[in-house]
Amino acid sequence: MARIAVVTSAPPGVEGGHLVIARSLVQALNEAGHDASVVTTPSYPFGHQAREYFDTWRTNVRTIDGRRIDHVISTRYPSWAVRHPSHVCWLNHTMREYYDLWDDFSGRLSPQGRLKESVRRGLIRAADSHFFFWHVKHLYAQSKTVQARLRRWNHTSSDLLYPPAPLRPYRCDGYEPYLFVVSRLAPLKRIDLVLDALATAPAQGIRCVIAGEGSESAVLQQRALHLGIAHRVSFAGRIDDDALVAHLARCRAVAFVPKQEDYGFVTAEAFSSSKAVITTTDSGGPAELVEDEVHGRVVEPEADALGLALADVMESEATAERLGTAARRVADTMSWAHVAATLGRPV
Repeated sequence: MARIAVVTSAPPGVEGGHLVIARSLVQALNEAGHDASVVTTPSYPFGHQAREYFDTWRTNVRTIDGRRIDHVISTRYPSWAVRHPSHVCWLNHTMREYYDLWDDFSGRLSPQGRLKESVRRGLIRAADSHFFFWHVKHLYAQSKTVQARLRRWNHTSSDLLYPPAPLRPYRCDGYEPYLFVVSRLAPLKRIDLVLDALATAPAQGIRCVIAGEGSESAVLQQRALHLGIAHRVSFAGRIDDDALVAHLARCRAVAFVPKQEDYGFVTAEAFSSSKAVITTTDSGGPAELVEDEVHGRVVEPEADALGLALADVMESEATAERLGTAARRVADTMSWAHVAATLGRPV
């Protein structure tokens, strides 16, 4: 048995997928006979990244509550800055504003702001590359999308290890005639694209439940009204785990169309519930798991193409069940026990 610290950063009040991953990993490690716990590193407002990295570097992960820690698994930025002789990183993502989202982020800045952030971007990229090379004994990526970013910007290789769905009692109760969407309501999740697709001719009869909250909530509800589909779209807001599992169990299919998502638990959760996933070619992690017309649909990120794909799956319960059954077989190959065995070995 090893004493293991699963290290992640956690902004106050933010309950993101990285925390779900950390807690699920801790549970799996404990079930495997280890003594594991989550350690959260300091988190500060945007603009204080240097302090955040420095304080993470200073965080003591060699002993916790007076007990020696044998092994460390880091995940979200900048948790890999911690120091331990047996340290593996299961990378969720780096600070994307300084990597793949740089053009969008910097395009909103003044010339002076762009110059300042360009300097910060160079320093953070250099710091990440340093820590990946010198602090981490073995680097795993949570998707091929994350792997590609590491190769491109950090010139670092990694092994692929997909996270299974969170540890919840998934089931399939049938294929009721509604589409389910669950996500943070933010621009990168592209819920607006789903609404636009629902308004196209092939998808005009489809009902949809959208669960989640975020900065785009009011904008999306107004868009549904403008498109004339508000009577077919229900915004459920934030839902608890029981409601999430129930919707996944009952819906006919799941739409998940983010832009260049790191991984996206939604796909694995839908698969675990025997549900097909409709996604897009540029969605990153989801498009890695979904094979077009095998486990769902993968189409161009355009309303017309997405509308046709939605209609293809939603209009036939038999099609939805066939795709969902194949999706469940993929989910059955993924296990937290395997993840714990892979990451839990001291190095």
